[in-house]
Amino acid sequence: MSILKPPTDLKCIRPSSFVVFLAGSIEMGTAEDWQSKVEKVLNDEEIVLLNPRRGEWNNSWKSNIKNTKFREQVTWELDGLERADLIIMYFSPQTKSPISLLELGLFAHQNKLVVCCPKGFWRKGNVDMVCERYKIKQVSNFKKLISYVKKFEKRG
Repeated sequence: MSILKPPTDLKCIRPSSFVVFLAGSIEMGTAEDWQSKVEKVLNDEEIVLLNPRRGEWNNSWKSNIKNTKFREQVTWELDGLERADLIIMYFSPQTKSPISLLELGLFAHQNKLVVCCPKGFWRKGNVDMVCERYKIKQVSNFKKLISYVKKFEKRG
């Protein structure tokens, strides 16, 4: 397994690689680091994980298109989402995750999402409706999410 984080150049990914993007709750200090758990349990799989949880993120960076660090991060995420063969999307009940909700809408039509939205997420009803409407695979917990990724990768 390879793990790539921003600002790593995604052009280093071989075209034949199976790529999984870890989308979902990140909100520093609020969301658990569920991405690290995914990395650990998928360690033996032959996949490339794109983890947007940037190690050196600075909360003082302005969410502004002219801010070069912000622009670099968002561009990396959008490029990674587009390149991914599978997008894991996890909505932590302790978060609001507005960017993840945006990404759900952006990629709902692409038939490469698996969503885990546990009870307690403030917009679970909206997530459930989008998944139902666009036939997006939903799983109820983290263990089922990992199991689905392993099965999907074998099909790939």
